[in-house]
Amino acid sequence: MVVTKESIIGDVLDYDRETAQFFFAIGMHCLGCPASRGESIADACAVHGTDADALVDQLNRFLASKK
Repeated sequence: MVVTKESIIGDVLDYDRETAQFFFAIGMHCLGCPASRGESIADACAVHGTDADALVDQLNRFLASKK
C-alpha cells in the first residue's frame, strides 16, 4: 500500500493496524470512531493542526520497512 494525503484513515488501519501508533503520536486518539475512520489523512491533519505530508512520509516509510 502507498499512502497519500487522500488515503482514508480506516483503509490505512485495515491494511496494517500497527500504523495506529503514528496517528496516536500526533494526537489522533479517536481512531475507533466511525467518523474518523472515514476521513482522509489530509482532513484529519487539518483538524488536528498537524503536517499531513510528514505523517504520510512516516506511514510510507514504516510500511516499506515491513516488506
